Amino acid sequence: MRIDLAVEPDLQNFIGFLMESVRHLQGNAFRASHASLELIQRLRAAGACCGQPFSVRVQIQNYNLQVHWDENEFALAQTGAIEQSVIEQLRDSLRKSTESFDPEILTQRNEAMVRHLHETRERAERELAELQVELLSRQAELQISIREAETDPLTMLPNRRAFDEKLDQAFRHTMRQRVVPLSLMMLDLDHFKSINDEHGHQFGDAYLNKMAHILRSVIRESVDCAFRFGGDEFAMMIHADFSTACEKARQVILQMEGKVSIGIASIDQQTPHDLTLEGFIHQADSALYEAKHRGRGRAVVYLCHREDSQDCGSDCIAKASCV
Repeated sequence: MRIDLAVEPDLQNFIGFLMESVRHLQGNAFRASHASLELIQRLRAAGACCGQPFSVRVQIQNYNLQVHWDENEFALAQTGAIEQSVIEQLRDSLRKSTESFDPEILTQRNEAMVRHLHETRERAERELAELQVELLSRQAELQISIREAETDPLTMLPNRRAFDEKLDQAFRHTMRQRVVPLSLMMLDLDHFKSINDEHGHQFGDAYLNKMAHILRSVIRESVDCAFRFGGDEFAMMIHADFSTACEKARQVILQMEGKVSIGIASIDQQTPHDLTLEGFIHQADSALYEAKHRGRGRAVVYLCHREDSQDCGSDCIAKASCV
């Protein structure tokens, strides 16, 4: 037998039914009345009479009158001999008690239900707002963690991990859209180990930061990007053709007093469709090797789709072609 204890009158009717059942089942009414006080407290603590559905079940087991709710069990009283006719009578009495048409009780139930729904909605909205704030906080923390993981701690330039991710995205987009050219510049400080050994690590760190500052000064913020791989190795990703990359290389070499070698590779509408990202990086590396081979302090651009080799209009920049 089950009953719903949504409001206080439901609980009072239920306790009255239990006391009636104890009498009909020849139980000890005095002990049951004391036990009912504890039962009322436990039911209220569990959520009865709060305007929301709260189901309880009455059961007779091993001559014990018991009340069950959720995972809880409460033994109210011991019974005497049990006749089936008495059980049917009590079941009918419980059914009638739950089918109350008292206008006052119905009004209380409706008001309690409305209040409960309003409180539930406010609580849900509040919890949702708190979850959104927490989510934004977690997202900010995650972004900070990612940024720290992808940033060189000395120069604060993006590191090799960021380079791999950003270049892959830019390369795929450029090869697919064929609208804006993309140039990759690999840079290597000339004789940095000797500079570091002669002047000390502190001077070497300042020298690396100088290089990072110069790279930032020649790129367009939020469009192009400069990277530090580690040691004396740097890279720049320029969304422009090789002539623009050559000009930026000239500026870097000039500001670094001719102590940096640069290799440049570019892709545009004429680039073969079968070029891979690995091949693109290899082109820039080959151009860097050529710049060092020619005496350092210069830039070489690798152009696999051109056969001319006219210079770029600067003493410190030459252009090599691959046929």
